[in-house]
Amino acid sequence: MPSLLALSLSIGGLGAVATFLALGPLSAILQIWVIFIAWGCFFASGGNAEGMKGAIASHILGAILAAIALILISKVALGPVTAPVWVGLLVGIMVYASTIELFANIPASVYGFASTAGLALLSPMNNPMAADLTNPAIIAIISLIVGSVFGLLSAKLAEMMEAKSE
Repeated sequence: MPSLLALSLSIGGLGAVATFLALGPLSAILQIWVIFIAWGCFFASGGNAEGMKGAIASHILGAILAAIALILISKVALGPVTAPVWVGLLVGIMVYASTIELFANIPASVYGFASTAGLALLSPMNNPMAADLTNPAIIAIISLIVGSVFGLLSAKLAEMMEAKSE
């Protein structure tokens, strides 16, 4: 089977499974759009387990820094520049953290930051200080990890389908 066809079938089938889980039994802990962001990032990060590890670490860094920014925005007012100052500062820290090899995947960090911020704009996932499922960072991290795992599974399944047809 041609590799593109195998990958198409793999991603299509697993995409249906991920959608079922995120819209059905795991809807309280998964966001399908965040899953697909991480899934794409998996392939952009090399499409292998090593790239996935760095992407996940960077996703988590971005999500945590976004949560910190959200907390600072709500607790430390600086007038009309509150959000821009805190976001700018935390994004700068996020990019500088890429000097640490574990966090070198800047796009993955940005996806974690953006996913968390996007979830914070939605209700009820808007409490970045909570230790429950109202915390957008928790939902983002879970969904980003699941998306990365689905990326790895889809790559492995495609390899198996391609090899089996030879």
